[in-house]
Amino acid sequence: MDIRQAIIERHSVRQYKDLPIEEGKCIKLNSLVEECNRESGLNIQLVLNDPKCFDVFMAHYGMKFRNAMNYVALVGRKDIPDLEEKAGYYGEKIVLFAQQMGLNSCWVAGTFGRKKSRVQIAGDEKFICVIAIGYGENSGKQHRSKPVEKLCGEDLSKMPEWFREGVDAALLAPTAINQQKFFITMENDEPLIIARNAAMAKIDLGIVKYNFEAASGHKVK
Repeated sequence: MDIRQAIIERHSVRQYKDLPIEEGKCIKLNSLVEECNRESGLNIQLVLNDPKCFDVFMAHYGMKFRNAMNYVALVGRKDIPDLEEKAGYYGEKIVLFAQQMGLNSCWVAGTFGRKKSRVQIAGDEKFICVIAIGYGENSGKQHRSKPVEKLCGEDLSKMPEWFREGVDAALLAPTAINQQKFFITMENDEPLIIARNAAMAKIDLGIVKYNFEAASGHKVK
């Protein structure tokens, strides 16, 4: 599965099979986590067999998690510039890598037990969110997307193919409560994605940017 196919096939999954992630896949995930930490300065952590992280009221009442016990914790120093955006960007990189290995995932920003989790957090760090990961009971469902005209300021018929591919991938990016509070345009022949004012919009911005770049091969401003 190439990265474009992973973007298309990846959907949020909250119910998981009671199956461990194989050692070989854990090694590959940890290797990518270490690579992302070197590039970003973040302290991303892969945590296995920790069901208490999802054993909170809202996780059962609203989100209905089942057998969620493995996750990627997105953590970073509070003084890192654009901390939330970086967390979204590198988190999505890990999410799509996991999808390519046959694993399912779900971004979780509010319905998890921060204090119950086994994540190691220093005093100068912020625990941003987690990504549940494992073998889903199903593959999830594609979210509804806003019309492209509301999310992109360019006439796609006049844009190069790589830009259109980037926009298509951006529209498939997961965002908090599917809010899609971003806007894509071109500035001086370079793609530009702007976050609109909304809760968790900066995390979403990082996720959207990674999808665009992975599908288009072009860096976003």
